[in-house]
Amino acid sequence: MQNSNLYSRLLRLDGYFFNFMRISIFVVMAWIGGLKAFQYEAEGIVPFVANSPFMSFFYKNAGNKVFNEDHKLVSEYTRYKNPEGKVIKKNIGWHTENGTYIFSYGLGTMIIGIGILVLLGIWFPKVGALGGALTFLMSLVTLSFMVTTPEVYVPNLGGDYPTPQYGFPYLSGAGRLVLKDIMMMAGGLVLFSDSLKKVLQPSV
Repeated sequence: MQNSNLYSRLLRLDGYFFNFMRISIFVVMAWIGGLKAFQYEAEGIVPFVANSPFMSFFYKNAGNKVFNEDHKLVSEYTRYKNPEGKVIKKNIGWHTENGTYIFSYGLGTMIIGIGILVLLGIWFPKVGALGGALTFLMSLVTLSFMVTTPEVYVPNLGGDYPTPQYGFPYLSGAGRLVLKDIMMMAGGLVLFSDSLKKVLQPSV
């Protein structure tokens, strides 16, 4: 009987749990979206965008190929990567000409907007349903990078010994970051469903 009462009390908290998920998604969206206004974050998403069939057209130089120091043909953006925390003038010039920063500003604004829609779902279910659906779609596009972006897997760079773990399924830092969006996708669907129930059954 005690367990039954405890379960009933916990069940009555489900509305707070859904709202906590809304707040959590908003925090992630607002933070990540806001960072898109800064150079290091804008440059960090270049490999994802440049290799995406859905987004590469936003960049001027996405399809360009050049030879690296090893005389191998590589994507041009790989020659102009600023390590996080380091600023190189010629690299910034290339990214400016490429449209890297302008695209990032737009993307960041969109991400923050979706986060706000999700948060507003606490008070406005119709708005929340839209936010949940857009969260799902955005995460779906992000997860497509697992297929299109070579940088999501550990490369075989050689060294003193053979590289035992590289390629699929060995995720790089970028890959581990992208894979987490599967949880964001699920969260978007759950919130879409919860908001839609409130729209269709407002008294519940």
